[in-house]
Amino acid sequence: MAENKGILLAKSVQKHAGRAKEKLLQNLGKVDRTGDEIFDEHLTNFTRQQNSATRLQKEFNNYIRCVRAVQTASKSLMDAINEVYEGQWTGSEALYAQTNTVEVLFQDFSHKLGDQVLIPLNTYTSQFPEMRKKIDKRGRKLVDYDSQRHSFQSLQANAAKRKDDVKVTKGRETLEEAKRTYEVLNAELHDELPALHDSRILFLVTNLQTLFASEQQFHSETSKVYAELEAIVDKLATESQRGSYTLKKITANSTPSSQPQSPVKANLSIVNNITNGSANNTNGRATTTDLPPGVLYRVKATYKYVREDVDELSFDVGDIVNVIEYEDPEDQEEGWLMGIKDGTNEKGMFPANFTRPM
Repeated sequence: MAENKGILLAKSVQKHAGRAKEKLLQNLGKVDRTGDEIFDEHLTNFTRQQNSATRLQKEFNNYIRCVRAVQTASKSLMDAINEVYEGQWTGSEALYAQTNTVEVLFQDFSHKLGDQVLIPLNTYTSQFPEMRKKIDKRGRKLVDYDSQRHSFQSLQANAAKRKDDVKVTKGRETLEEAKRTYEVLNAELHDELPALHDSRILFLVTNLQTLFASEQQFHSETSKVYAELEAIVDKLATESQRGSYTLKKITANSTPSSQPQSPVKANLSIVNNITNGSANNTNGRATTTDLPPGVLYRVKATYKYVREDVDELSFDVGDIVNVIEYEDPEDQEEGWLMGIKDGTNEKGMFPANFTRPM
């Protein structure tokens, strides 16, 4: 086995050396090179198409990251608005409902961008590395063919003097085999490269239509929500100007007709749970007791997430993730957590809004 490996390695080294020599002689103009102007045009189109697709993929990944960051910031802002908007004010329940709608719209928008735009874009760009490998292989086989062609020409010249027909016959067979190998690859690429280049229009039409339609729907729906929120605040301003919320001064001789009701009535069971460190996920807090060492709390995936970088964590709906601290606090990004998928060694960052506390 070791001997066979050694033989294969020696042949590989010899083949690489032969190709390097042939390329050097071609670059120096010592020997001719087989040309194919049509293929060269296909290759130029392919390279341009690959570069464009790679940039689009990079920029769209960055765009989705920014959308998710805005989504996280929007939720924090809406939570703060709900906190400062007092329960006895006009439209408080409607305001709470509308701010929740904003979060739902963001989630739907983010998922559409990932599932209907990014995934097809990733599939489209995945064609280029494999095609590039085939192009490179075709280049190597072309060098082999040229090398065999030049070797055969030299062999013919020398064999004519020595009348060595056996070497000529063997050399011709080797040359024909090298030519067939090159021409098969060349013919395939002459079909595949134009087809791939032509596919770019249909792909971009479909992908961009989905992107723009998702954007249009998201902004249209959110504009309606913000119009409702504006109307609620306008009504509060009108009632405030009428003195509806002005505190009346209470004198010693006056008796208030009734005590003002608290805008929020605390649920004693929830308060007790929070005190004991075991609030359930309905109040947005996480269990922090009886956890393994190093685990801050646990979350359950409410949406599927497919990682986009090697330092991220993928999970399916229903998966449990143990949230842990970042090794380097400076690596922490707003709206992202660090965790280990329960029952596995899979570790990485993930968006918090794809999960809920347990």
